[in-house]
Amino acid sequence: MNRFSVIMTVFDNGKDLEENLPAYLTQAYEPGYEVIVVDESSTDHTDDVLKLMKQQYPHLYTTFLPKPDIHLVRKRLALTIGVKAAKNEWIIFSDINAFPEDNAWLQTIADNLGNASGIMLARYRKGELIMHNFERLEEVSNYVIKGERQRADGHRGSRLRKLRGKYDFIVVRADEAHELLKLFEQHVGFARLLGLRLSIFFRNLF
Repeated sequence: MNRFSVIMTVFDNGKDLEENLPAYLTQAYEPGYEVIVVDESSTDHTDDVLKLMKQQYPHLYTTFLPKPDIHLVRKRLALTIGVKAAKNEWIIFSDINAFPEDNAWLQTIADNLGNASGIMLARYRKGELIMHNFERLEEVSNYVIKGERQRADGHRGSRLRKLRGKYDFIVVRADEAHELLKLFEQHVGFARLLGLRLSIFFRNLF
């Protein structure tokens, strides 16, 4: 069975971690897994929450991104730190506000990864986990560039789930994770954004 490393970044998400992180840490998945949280130098009680949860859950690992001046690709850097710390062959990129709705989430993903799958986009719709497998990174590039593009307000808080569009989780082979992250936080002008939207619309249509 596949083994997974779930990676997310947080910034001043102490309350969200208290409420939602246990859903990641209590998955009924026999092969085992790890959850890696990268703290982007939070100023609230995030660090205290993570320290407490690490005592309860040995498969929780934490690291941090030092606090420099505002960086345009800060989230990409934080996720890269998480990938470097990961030990398993599959990576799941997620967000603390897009959390599993039951303890079979990880098993469901594992059961639906095809033999030829290189990447999966997954999302919840009315309580059901919808999963789409792809063989190559190129097949999902438009979705990811649109969903993870640079924004003036950045990736912060509960708005992320809505801003990402049609997925809550990205599942990718670890050896492709760095290539995937190159698609994150690109500058997308209006004309290119319109082209991405049309491309995604017609792909979904046909």
